[in-house]
Amino acid sequence: MNASDITYGQLAAAYTLLLFPLAVFLWYRVALIGETFLSVLRMTAQLLFVGFYLQVVFSWNNPWINFLWIAVMVLVADASIIRGCGLRPRHFALPLAAALLLGILTPLLLFLFVIIRPEPLLDARYVIPIAGMILGNCLRADIVGIRAFYEAIHKREKVYLNALAAGAQLHEAILPFLREALEAALRPTLATMATIGVVSLPGMMTGVILGGSNPMTAIKYQIAIMLAIFSGTAITVMFAIYLTLGNSFTEYGILKKDLFLSKKK
Repeated sequence: MNASDITYGQLAAAYTLLLFPLAVFLWYRVALIGETFLSVLRMTAQLLFVGFYLQVVFSWNNPWINFLWIAVMVLVADASIIRGCGLRPRHFALPLAAALLLGILTPLLLFLFVIIRPEPLLDARYVIPIAGMILGNCLRADIVGIRAFYEAIHKREKVYLNALAAGAQLHEAILPFLREALEAALRPTLATMATIGVVSLPGMMTGVILGGSNPMTAIKYQIAIMLAIFSGTAITVMFAIYLTLGNSFTEYGILKKDLFLSKKK
């Protein structure tokens, strides 16, 4: 049994759900009405475009096209992370894209080749959704982790410079800040893992159930994807920091002042 389809008329009726938050905004004079309409419009346009595109991609089911789409997602995520961290693209764009690719492909290929082994192995129905779930979580964690790392060094520069003056190498001096960044980036995922199934029914599990599978199959898929997400998140944050070090510090180990789009106080 497949999930019941939603007609475009029924989808239009779903927009009436916006009446509740909009009424709250009007009553309390919350300045989010315009932003809400813009966000809903963008969400609708983007998802409809992706839906039409994925129908074509799924019908072709070509591994090269699948990975081309992953590359496009990585580039968009790359720009989003840099913008979210308030950093200059020229220092971070390429190393961060490499870290994202590594963080996505490592758990994705293990998920496909070892855990679920679909037929064909690089089936678009599995490659693109799973890559998207991993990347979406990596994006949020990278923004938190990278921003926490560079802002911590900038704000506690004396502590960092004292470590260098005491004879520490760059990788030794950054270690406390790296630990803090990894902790800040990974805590939300750990909190989600600790409450999943009790506080919420996550997306993949719900999707598999709506697709007609039994709940236990859905649970096994959800466990596997959460482990893949956590693994990918840890990989991307760690490598994003390490791969950007060369462009972020001078030859003397001093943090470059032009990393930030606006001057930090």
